[in-house]
Amino acid sequence: HEFFIRDGDNILYELPINFAQAALGTEVEVPTLDSKTKLKIPSGSQTGRVFRLKAQGIPHLRRSGRGDQLVTLFVVTPESLTETQRQLFQELADSLGPAKRRPEKP
Repeated sequence: HEFFIRDGDNILYELPINFAQAALGTEVEVPTLDSKTKLKIPSGSQTGRVFRLKAQGIPHLRRSGRGDQLVTLFVVTPESLTETQRQLFQELADSLGPAKRRPEKP
């Protein structure tokens, strides 16, 4: 299938979203092997976050059930902006201040 990568009985899917969707949260339609399903993206989601859609993967061989579909977020940054968008982003950047480093995990 053109959208998916197989990993055993699981399938992997990269979901592109814009950073407004990532910051505010959204609900999106995600393709599955059989159809489509709705996925709720919580506010503050980051690139690399993985969502598991249970039993939406490849049917198991010689046993019942299916693998899962793993959906990985990919936040897309716009490559070109209108002047209005640029001004809005500048206002947002000014109100947010500089980005802070995440604390390292022990």
